[in-house]
Amino acid sequence: MKATKKVLVIAALAGGFFSCSKKDSTITTTPPQPVSNPIVPGNVTGFVKGTFTTGNTYTITGDITVKPGDTLASQEGVTIVIKNDAQIFMQGVLSFIGTKDKPITMNSDSNIPGSWGGFQCDTMVTSVTLKWVNVQNTGGPDPSGSARKSLLVNSVVPCNVDIEDCWFSNGQDDLIRIQNGAHVDILRNTIIASGSTDGEAINIKSGVTGDIAYNVVYSQAGTGIKLETSDTKPIPQTNINVYNNTLVSNGWRRGQAEPGRGVSLGLNARANVYNNIMVNNYQGLEIFQDADTTSADTKYGNNLFYASVDTYTDTTQGGNLPINIRQNFYPSDGVGKPQESDLISTAVGDKDPMFKSFDGKVATANGASTTNDFHLNAGSPALGHGNPTYNSDIGAYTSDGKGNNH
Repeated sequence: MKATKKVLVIAALAGGFFSCSKKDSTITTTPPQPVSNPIVPGNVTGFVKGTFTTGNTYTITGDITVKPGDTLASQEGVTIVIKNDAQIFMQGVLSFIGTKDKPITMNSDSNIPGSWGGFQCDTMVTSVTLKWVNVQNTGGPDPSGSARKSLLVNSVVPCNVDIEDCWFSNGQDDLIRIQNGAHVDILRNTIIASGSTDGEAINIKSGVTGDIAYNVVYSQAGTGIKLETSDTKPIPQTNINVYNNTLVSNGWRRGQAEPGRGVSLGLNARANVYNNIMVNNYQGLEIFQDADTTSADTKYGNNLFYASVDTYTDTTQGGNLPINIRQNFYPSDGVGKPQESDLISTAVGDKDPMFKSFDGKVATANGASTTNDFHLNAGSPALGHGNPTYNSDIGAYTSDGKGNNH
């Protein structure tokens, strides 16, 4: 997708909880959201269930709660305006299904980063589905003043999370955080300029399994895709296929305090990490020493690493710290090593992925707009050099049309 929109999106789907096998992530046909208990257009607050209906506008004037066993759904082409730093508190089923031609749009009335509370999905949630949803300006403060996650799924019961073809922009902390054994399909989403001074774009923890593929993450404060299990409960184990994502200019707003990565793997987690483009991230692929590197399921390769500058100066802690981005493609404090199948830049211009449009910026502000277009030009080294188990190309935009649709 051309990254001119700043958007945030979320998804949930089904799957096994103790094994992780790559699914066919190319299916994009979405059946219409059926109408059940249509919600009258206008102001909404308090306990809610039913369906937001196509073509209508709804204004959330205060926190809304969906009880266990109840469903909050939305059809295509719905506009949702959120006031008063309200949040959507889920204990039941969330099913927002838009279409490419008629997405669901969600934004605060002020259109200011961090001005509403996002989706807070509590312990009894069983299903979270977000498709073709444009979510902007989440991460508003909780009562203590701390920024909220844009989409938090904290279910302690079996939960399917399916987030596809969505946009997220201008969140203030983690954008998508899933934990406690859910099964996820996070596919073909675009996440732009989120995290004020902290926060990962996709933060997966404690026994979650599934696929994260064909996503674009640009200018996240922290890490693009972060995977962990737990230092106290290593079973069930986080086990994710991370493939064909495009991760650009992430990790700089957190900077020296804790450098952000394109992808990080730690705390007893395991993963397959293939076919990702990582450009101008503070660090590239970090495989920590406490990750499950002994497992045959932890594999990586066919990733493209590029830096558009030789060095960049990190000023986040008040000093001037020059960072050699190429030396951080595989950080020296990790156990990850360059693979023969990787495409690794050694100088400006070498292994340039040849985006349609890229301004070359290393660090940008939370909420900053962009006209970058991360589709690939003909002749890109990423084309035809992927691991074909996942895709023959590298990155979120593939020549077979199976990748990101934005």
